[in-house]
Amino acid sequence: MKKLIIINGPNLNLLGKREPEIYGANSFEDFFKVLKEKYDKIQLEYYQSNIEGELIDKLHEVGFNYEGIILNAAAYTHTSVGIGDAVKGIETPVIEVHISNVHSREEFRHISYIAPNAKGVITGFGLQSYELAIQSFL
Repeated sequence: MKKLIIINGPNLNLLGKREPEIYGANSFEDFFKVLKEKYDKIQLEYYQSNIEGELIDKLHEVGFNYEGIILNAAAYTHTSVGIGDAVKGIETPVIEVHISNVHSREEFRHISYIAPNAKGVITGFGLQSYELAIQSFL
């Protein structure tokens, strides 16, 4: 059974409450239940933290024994050399995901420290971005 994990960064625990015009009205937990039902032939896990070091620790923990990581590092995408280095240092392929189209937002969001070390980047398709990433691993 394929093992995939979704790792979400800061403020994504507020999905459904925070800026619904950008991020939608659904919580990630509700969306994750739907994903688990739809992709019941894979082992799909979810982890979220607002703390940069915890995200790096999780990447180190799963980065050698999972088939894929779907990473939405949120604002850390644009600021964290450490998370970019963690992605570079692990063996498991990483798909960088964003709910909004980061390229249509503020200029600082156009920079990613993860993308150069990721298998790919999916941005701007709402929560469906996660499903597209799952499909890329299947």
